[in-house]
Amino acid sequence: MFGRPKLPDFPPRAVLVGGAARDLLRGAVPKDYDWAAPDPALAARNLAGERGAAFPLDEGRQHWRAVIDGVQHDFVPLPGDLSAELRRRDFTVNALALDQRGRVTDPTGGQRDLKRRSLRMVSEQNLRDDPLRLLRAVRLCATLRFTLEAQTRSTVQRLAVEAAQQGWPLPAAERLGTELNALLLSENAAAGVSLLRDLNLLPLYLPELAEGQGVIQGGFHHLDVLYHNIEALHQLTLRFPDSDLALRWATLLHDVGKPRTQGTNPRTGRTTYYSHAELGAELTAGLLGRLKQSRALTERASALVRAHMVHLPASEREAARFVHRRRDLLPDLLGLMLADREASRGPSSSPATRRAYQLGFERVLAALEERPAPPPPLLSGHQIMALLGLSPGPEVGQLSRALAEAAAMGDVTTPQEAATWLLAHHAQVSPEL
Repeated sequence: MFGRPKLPDFPPRAVLVGGAARDLLRGAVPKDYDWAAPDPALAARNLAGERGAAFPLDEGRQHWRAVIDGVQHDFVPLPGDLSAELRRRDFTVNALALDQRGRVTDPTGGQRDLKRRSLRMVSEQNLRDDPLRLLRAVRLCATLRFTLEAQTRSTVQRLAVEAAQQGWPLPAAERLGTELNALLLSENAAAGVSLLRDLNLLPLYLPELAEGQGVIQGGFHHLDVLYHNIEALHQLTLRFPDSDLALRWATLLHDVGKPRTQGTNPRTGRTTYYSHAELGAELTAGLLGRLKQSRALTERASALVRAHMVHLPASEREAARFVHRRRDLLPDLLGLMLADREASRGPSSSPATRRAYQLGFERVLAALEERPAPPPPLLSGHQIMALLGLSPGPEVGQLSRALAEAAAMGDVTTPQEAATWLLAHHAQVSPEL
C-alpha cells in the first residue's frame, strides 16, 4: 500500500501484530514489536540469540520479552483464530497482522483506513472493554497525524460523557501517564489536547486544566484560560521542537491556577489572579503525582509554573540577579515565558510591550552567557558562623545565599570583602545586634 515494507527477521511461524504491523505497512520503523508465536519462550530466546536478552513477563500466560540493541520484542501465544483475536482490538489500523512473506491478515479493513489516514474503532464494545482506548484515540491521532472517523468520534464523545456521569473507574495511573506523555511529546501536542477537549475527555483525565474553559481574561489575553494554555503549548513546540516533557507539561499547565484565584480589584474593577502561579505549581505537582510521573519531572514542572510570572530584568544588574536566582530553571523558564507571551494577543498587547519583553530576554541570555557557572563560595558556612557568632540553623543558610548573590552581582570579590559585607548585612537585617 505504501510500498513493500522491509521486514525484520521473523521467528519461525511467528506473525507481527498490532502497531508494529501498522507501522511497517505505512513505511515507518516500529519503536517496538509485538509478536504472536506458537512457542513464545523459544521464539524470544532464538530472536535474542547472543546479542540480546530474553525473559518471561508472565510464565503462566506464556508472555515473553526479548530486548535486542535496546529494541523491545514482546511475544504471546499464536491464537488458533488470528482474525477473531484481531477483532478484539481497539482500532482497525491496529487490528492487523503480518507474516514473514508479507501477507496481511486484515479482518476489519485496517489497510483501507491506513491509506485514508483514518482512525476507526473496531467496535463500541471494544472501547468499553478498556476505557484507556478513549484516550488512545487522541494519542494516535496526534502521533500518527490521522483523522478520527466520524462514527468513532461521536462514539468517543458519548462514552466520555457516560464515563463521567456514571463514574467509570479510570485506567491505572501509569497507563494514563504513558498515553498523555506520548501525546505531549508529539509534534501535534497542542492539537491533541484540543481534541481531548472536543471529545469531552479533558474533565476525565486533566480536570484541573478543564477548569479554565470559559474563564475569560482580557487585557493581554485574547483566549480563555484553557485555550491560552493550549496555545502556549503550541507556541512552545513551534519554537522549541526539542523541548522536553517537563517543559511541555509546565507550559500546558502554567495558568492552571487562574480559575481558582480569579477575583476583582475593588478599586479598579479589574479581574485579578493573585498567587495563581503559586497555586498552579501546587496543582501541577498534584496532577503529575496522580499520574505517577517521576519526582524529578514533577518537581521541575512545578518549579517552572511557580516562576513563570517573574518580571524580566530592565537592566544588566537585574539580569545578573535574575540568572543567579533562577539558574537551575534556565533556559527552560525563558522558553515557557516566551510561549506564554506569544499566546497572548489581547488588546493590551502591543509592539512596544513585545519589544520590552524581547529586550528582557536578551538581557537574561547575555547575563547567562557571561556567567556560565556560579562562583565558588567566598566564605563557608562554618566561617559565617564563626564570624557572626551563630549556631547552625536556617539563618546561616539565608546569609550564605545572600552572600552568594552579592558575589554573583560583583559586589564582593574576595573573602575579606565578603566578611565586611556580611557584617554590615547582618547588622542591617538584625538591628538588635
